[in-house]
Amino acid sequence: MKDKTEDIFTCLYINFPALKEFAAEIESAFSILSECYRMGNKVLVCGNGGSAADSEHIVGELMKGFRLQRPLSASLREKIDREFQGENLADYLQGALPAISLTSQAALMTAFNNDVSPDTVFAQQVLGYGKCGDVLIGITTSGNSRNVVNAVKVAKVLGMKTIGVTGAGGGILGGLCDVTIAVPERETYRIQELHLPVYHALCAAVENEQFDY
Repeated sequence: MKDKTEDIFTCLYINFPALKEFAAEIESAFSILSECYRMGNKVLVCGNGGSAADSEHIVGELMKGFRLQRPLSASLREKIDREFQGENLADYLQGALPAISLTSQAALMTAFNNDVSPDTVFAQQVLGYGKCGDVLIGITTSGNSRNVVNAVKVAKVLGMKTIGVTGAGGGILGGLCDVTIAVPERETYRIQELHLPVYHALCAAVENEQFDY
């Protein structure tokens, strides 16, 4: 890892000492995400309730500048400026790390929940969006949410890498995902309080890897 990326994780463990025990899992998750983006692939994220909000939060940090400015490449700026002269469109765009929150598509989700099965709604979206080389992040405080577990199962069949983000023990995801970050809390709100610094560090580290020129 680059020095600045290492600093991100060092600060995480200083600020949240309970997470130091999970350094190997957190940094393995970073390696999976970094490889995904180096190969031009994308990340899918899903969860329920507060974890659905976390899914949206993660996508927000990946798709636009988080800690860095992410300027467009000179060649892309030139193409945009040449095609749309005088509009300064490139001035309002940033480099993006492609990511989709599966929780944000209300029409599809409610239709599938009503017509087919709530337990497979995320799995259906993974089937539609996912491909080999992509990554699925499944967030569930228990590690046992059926719609998240089924999404991970489909992702594995497609050749995607899978990252579970759970509470203590890891639940079903602990034995299913390529990497599971099972933070050491058992109450839902306390688990979620530790999920946020974990995914903030992962987003910052991946951004640094891709855009710190």
